[in-house]
Amino acid sequence: MPGRTSDGDQRRTDDRVGEAALHPVSTPAHGWLRRAAAALAGAALLTGLVQLPGASAAHAATRATTSAAHTAQPTGSSTALVDVDSLTPSVPSKGDTLKISGTVTNESDETISSAHVGLRVGSGGPMGSRDDISGTAATGDFSVSDGAEIPGHTAALPDIPAGISVPFTIDMPAGDLGLGDDGVYQLGVTASGTTRAEGYQHVLGIKRTFLPWYAHGGNQKTKTTFLWPLIDQPHLDIRSADADQTQTPLFRDDDLASELAPGGRLQQMVELGKDLPVTWVIDPDLLATVDAMTKPYRVLGPGGDTEHTTPGTGTAYAKEWLDELQSAIQGDEVVALPFGDPDLASIAHDGGSVPGTISHLRTATDLADVTVQTILGVTPSTDFAWPVDGAVDPSIVNVATAGGADKILARSDSFHENGSLNYTPTAARPIGGGNTAVVADAALSTAFTGDMTTADGSTLAVQRFLAQSLMIDEQVPGKQRSIVVAPQRMPTASQAQTMAAAISSVFASGWAQSENLSSASAETPDPGAEQAVPSASSYPSALRRTELSTAAFRQIQSIQNQLGGFLVILSRKDRVTTPFGNAVLRSMSTQWRGDAGAPAFRDDISTYLTGLSGDVHILAKQSITLSGRSATIPVTVQNSLAQEVTGLTLRLTSNQSNRLDPGKPQVLDIGAGRSRSLKFTTTASANGKAWVTAQLYTQDGAPYGEKMTFQVNVTSITDTVMLVIAGGLLLLVLAGVRMYRQRKRLAARRAEEGAEGTEADEDPSEAGAQATVAGAEADAGTGADAEARADTEEAGTASETATASEAAPPASEPPVAPEEEDRRDEGSVSAVDDGPEPAEGDADEAAAVPEQPSDPGPDTVAERTEPPAPGEKVDR
Repeated sequence: MPGRTSDGDQRRTDDRVGEAALHPVSTPAHGWLRRAAAALAGAALLTGLVQLPGASAAHAATRATTSAAHTAQPTGSSTALVDVDSLTPSVPSKGDTLKISGTVTNESDETISSAHVGLRVGSGGPMGSRDDISGTAATGDFSVSDGAEIPGHTAALPDIPAGISVPFTIDMPAGDLGLGDDGVYQLGVTASGTTRAEGYQHVLGIKRTFLPWYAHGGNQKTKTTFLWPLIDQPHLDIRSADADQTQTPLFRDDDLASELAPGGRLQQMVELGKDLPVTWVIDPDLLATVDAMTKPYRVLGPGGDTEHTTPGTGTAYAKEWLDELQSAIQGDEVVALPFGDPDLASIAHDGGSVPGTISHLRTATDLADVTVQTILGVTPSTDFAWPVDGAVDPSIVNVATAGGADKILARSDSFHENGSLNYTPTAARPIGGGNTAVVADAALSTAFTGDMTTADGSTLAVQRFLAQSLMIDEQVPGKQRSIVVAPQRMPTASQAQTMAAAISSVFASGWAQSENLSSASAETPDPGAEQAVPSASSYPSALRRTELSTAAFRQIQSIQNQLGGFLVILSRKDRVTTPFGNAVLRSMSTQWRGDAGAPAFRDDISTYLTGLSGDVHILAKQSITLSGRSATIPVTVQNSLAQEVTGLTLRLTSNQSNRLDPGKPQVLDIGAGRSRSLKFTTTASANGKAWVTAQLYTQDGAPYGEKMTFQVNVTSITDTVMLVIAGGLLLLVLAGVRMYRQRKRLAARRAEEGAEGTEADEDPSEAGAQATVAGAEADAGTGADAEARADTEEAGTASETATASEAAPPASEPPVAPEEEDRRDEGSVSAVDDGPEPAEGDADEAAAVPEQPSDPGPDTVAERTEPPAPGEKVDR
C-alpha cells in the first residue's frame, strides 16, 4: 500500500490507520452520506490518535527543533505545492478513463519521503450552487470536506528534496470516482507523505478543481453566446513618413508586427477562432491599421524621433493575417464596435460637458460599418455598445444610445439581480426607450483573466468555466435560457488558448448550444429579471480612477476646432480629414485606460496640426518708408503644403487709419509649395510712423494663422516744395527751348560766314565790302546785345535749378571748329567774371555750359538731413 515504511514505527502505523479510516471501503453511486459518516468517524479517530501522549511529545519536540532552525517553515497541507497540468476529458462520461497529470513541488526545507498522489471527491455529492463553486479555493488547508482518498488509484513518488518538483500521472476509470447524479463535483488532487518535522503520513498539499458530470443528460440546452474580441491599442501615428503626407504610413511602434506573427496574440485569436462557434467583436481601427501595414511602412525612432525612422517588419504578417481573418469569419456574426473603441464611460462621466464630444460616437459608428465592409467584405452589426468591463449607469446608457447603439453589453456584477429569481436569467432584458441590456455572466466572463501561461492555471480555468456553465443548466433543468460570455477585451495568447479549450468542451458537453449575439439580444426576457439600470453611485470606483479626464476631452475638442478651421482653405480636404478624424477617435480609445502614453498621443496630434496650419502663413516684413502721399506695399503669403489652398483673404489694418490707409482686402489662392505677393495701394495723409497688421481670413470671416505686423514711416513732400520743384522743371524746359533756338541761329550764321569767306578768297574787293557791312552791323548791335544778355541771364537762372547732368549738351551736338572753341572759352569767362557783355552767339554758348564744382548750390532745402531708416524704400 502506498505510504508504507520499512522501519515499522508504531506512530506511523497509527497514522496510517487514521488515514485508512478516511477511505471508504466502497463508493456506490448514491453513497455520499455513508462516505460523509465515515469521514467524520475517521476524523474523530485521527484526532484521538494524534493526541496520544507519546505522539504529542514527539511531535512537539520535532516542531520545537524545526522552529528554532527555520522561521515560518511550511507545514501540514502547505508543505508541498500540487499543480494539475492536465485533466482529460474535461467532462468525463461513465466509460471514460480520467487522466490527471501534474507536478508536486517541495516548498519546505526538508526532504519529503514516502510520498504519493491521490484523488478525492468532495463530500456531500454534487455542489449545490454557483456560489459554492465561486467560494471554493484552489489551494488551502486540507479539511474533512475534501473527502477521502480513493484507494487503488494513487501514484507513488520518490523522495523529494527541498525545492524540487517531481511529475505524476494518475489514470482512473470514471466509474471508480463514485459519482452519482448529474452536476458539478469538487475534485481534490492531494500529495501525502512525511517530513522530518512531521514524521507521520499526512496530506502535504492539495489542489482543488471541478469535475462536471453529465452522465444522464436530458435537460434543456443552455443557449450560449461567446464573444471573440479582436481589439488592440492604437499604433498608427498621425504623421506620415513622406513629405507629401499621403504615401508611407508611420507607426508609433512595431509591436503589432509581433502580435500578427505566428504565435502572436492576434494570430492565435484568428487561428483558434476559425474553428469555434463564436461572435466576432472587432474594432475597425485594428483592421484599418493592419491594412496600412500591408504596404511598406516606417516606425518612429527612439523617443518618437520622426527624423530617424526605421522600416516596419510586419507587412507579410499583415497580409497573411487579413487573409486568414476573411476566411475565419465566414458563416459567423461580426459585430463592429465604433471606430477606435471609444471609452463610453469616460465620455459619459468626463466628456459629456465638453461640446462636440458625443457627436464623435456617431461618426465612429458610421466609419466602423464602412471600414469592415471595405476590408473584410462583410456587413457587420453596429448597434452594440460595450462599456469597459460591462459596467453601466444611466449616463453611459445615454451616451451609447446617442452614438447609435440600442443594445448595451453589460455584465452581471454591475447589473445586479433583485433577488426574486433563484436561477440565472436570460441575458437580454429591456431597459426602456426601446433599448436592450444584454447582461453577460460575470463568472463565465472573468474565468480567463488570470495567469494562463502555466498548464495548471489553464486547466483549472477550463474546469471552473465548465462547472459554472453546467450549474446554470442544472438550476432549472426544464427551462431553456440564453447566456452571454464577454471575456476581457484583449486576451493574451495563452488566455485565448484556454478560452478556445473551454468553448470546445462546453459545446461538446451536451448541455450547451451556440447562439450568436444578435439572436441572444432578441431572446424573450425573464419577467423577474432586473431591468433597472444601476445608479451612478454603484459604478466601480476602481474604473473611475482610470478614465480619461475632462481636460483630455477639452484638448480633443480643441484639436477638432482647429481642424475645422484648417479644412476650409484646402482644395483636397479628404487628405487631411481622414487621418485627423481617425486620430481624434483613436485618442478616445478604451485602450488608453491606465496608459501613460495617452497625453503624448494627443499632444502629437495637436502639434502636427498646428505645424500644418502654420505652413500657410504671411512672410515677415521689416519697417518700410513711404516718400510720398501714395505708394504700393507688397505682402507675400507662403504655402508650404502639398496641396493648393483657396478662399483666403489678406487684409491690412493700420493702427492710425486717419493718417494711413493701407488699401482694400484682397482674395488669393496659392498653389502647392508656392508663394504669392499681393500689392496694396497705400495712401498717407500726414507724415510720421504707423503700424500695419496683415492678417489672413477664411471665407467665413474667421482669422487664419498668426498676424504679421510691420512699421510704415511716411515722409510726404510739402506743397511749397512741390511748387518750387515744378517751377524749376518749367525753367529747365524753357531753357532747353531757348538753347535749341540759339544753336539753330548759330548754325545758320556759321553757314553764312563760311560762304562769305569763300567769296573773299576769290575777290578781295568783295571781302572789304563785307568788312564794311560787318562794322555797320556792330554799330547797330545794341539791341541784339541787350537781347543776348537777357537770354544769358534767363539761361543762368535755369542752370542754377537744373542738375549738371540735365544741363549738359546732348551727345549728338556737331563738332566745333578750333576758332569757335576759343570764342566759347571767351564767352565762358565773360559769363563768370563779369567782363564785357558777350555777343549773342557767346551768350548762347554760355547758357549751354555744364555746371562746375564751383557753381553755387541749388536754392531748395534737402528733404531730410538724417539718414533713412533701415527697411524697404517704397517710392511713389
